Amino acid sequence: MSNSGLPVEDRLRIGIQTIHRRSEPAAGAWLPTIDEMCTLVELVDRSGYDSLWVGDHISFHISIFDPLLQLAQAAVISRRLVFGTGVYLVPLRHPTPVAKQVSTLDHLTEGRFIFGVGVGGEFHKEFEACGVPVAERGARLDESLTVMRKLWSGTPATHDGRFFKFEGVTMQPPPRQAGGPPIWCGGRSDAALRRIGRMTDGWMSYVITPEMFRQGLEKIAAAAAAAGRVFDRDFGTAHLLFTRIDDTYEKALDAATVTLSQRYGMDFRKAAERYCALGPPQRVAESIVRFHDAGVRHVILDFVGPYEERDRQIERFASEALPLLAGLRAAAG
Repeated sequence: MSNSGLPVEDRLRIGIQTIHRRSEPAAGAWLPTIDEMCTLVELVDRSGYDSLWVGDHISFHISIFDPLLQLAQAAVISRRLVFGTGVYLVPLRHPTPVAKQVSTLDHLTEGRFIFGVGVGGEFHKEFEACGVPVAERGARLDESLTVMRKLWSGTPATHDGRFFKFEGVTMQPPPRQAGGPPIWCGGRSDAALRRIGRMTDGWMSYVITPEMFRQGLEKIAAAAAAAGRVFDRDFGTAHLLFTRIDDTYEKALDAATVTLSQRYGMDFRKAAERYCALGPPQRVAESIVRFHDAGVRHVILDFVGPYEERDRQIERFASEALPLLAGLRAAAG
């Protein structure tokens, strides 16, 4: 149980978020081979991490694959890891085929899937390409969550909403996990936090501080209480943490700034100083402990820096930082 009153597990879990891409996509050099993608999943698995996550965009500053297809492949490689989307932009799609895809993926992962969702909106062109007004993204997500859960029941479902209408539709088979996979939602605004409290099974944050996370959990708990929520499973608390291990903080900051400025099309240095976990293993582990103290139980590491150093970052964190977190990872819960 967290200080907010939400039912949060004790144990800390550590996952990896990845984007299959090169830093400089000239002449198609960014394209990974099947062997490279399989090797990555095997590396994350044998290194002792708990989960593997992928992001989602239709159009982005860098090349990016479809997340559900990536995870379907990854599930063939690892029979242990939990898989998740961090986050899937539901408003860009019709929720009925998404419900079918997600239900299928829940079976392909043997029930080891967490459906991270979000509204997006930073890149207006992808909304334009999908024929979705940006201003409708929040309302569309709300209604889509309702639609998907109805369809995941495996019984005849009817819906009459602002965007979607159908009657007596049965989707078989239902997901492997009863009621569907846990839905964890991203967002930092008060509206997003209220949605999470009312409608979802967890919160996925990024580019915030531990204190901001603590305050966000309190707002989510208040919204859940106001909605009369009764949780039948632990509430997921996750944070996507841009991370780089290096011999000094300054070297890590420089590498993180280059990567994140390219990824988001802006100067990211000041944000990297405030929000990233950077430097020697002890310093990075201390950053994670502060998030754990604030209520985070799933830390999802996005290793930044040159693409060619990604695997080494995964290995180095596993060998030098994971042991420093062993007590939190072994906590009863």
